[in-house]
Amino acid sequence: MIPGYITTKEASERWGISIRYVNVLCHNGKIPLAQKLGTIWAIPEDTEKPTQDRRIKSGEYKNWRKRHNNKRGELA
Repeated sequence: MIPGYITTKEASERWGISIRYVNVLCHNGKIPLAQKLGTIWAIPEDTEKPTQDRRIKSGEYKNWRKRHNNKRGELA
């Protein structure tokens, strides 16, 4: 590996996540300065683990209990 860079396997061991998830983060651009070299990703050694932003931003699930849990069991 290039000096100053680590592989996805090494990043997954440091961050406590799967290798596949590290690949997905690299592919989606969530890891800054990660570069693909052939079939492997090179990640800078000093890169911190990206935060997981799994919030629902569309509002699609807003008030879902009111719509599905009325007294008669019928959908609103």
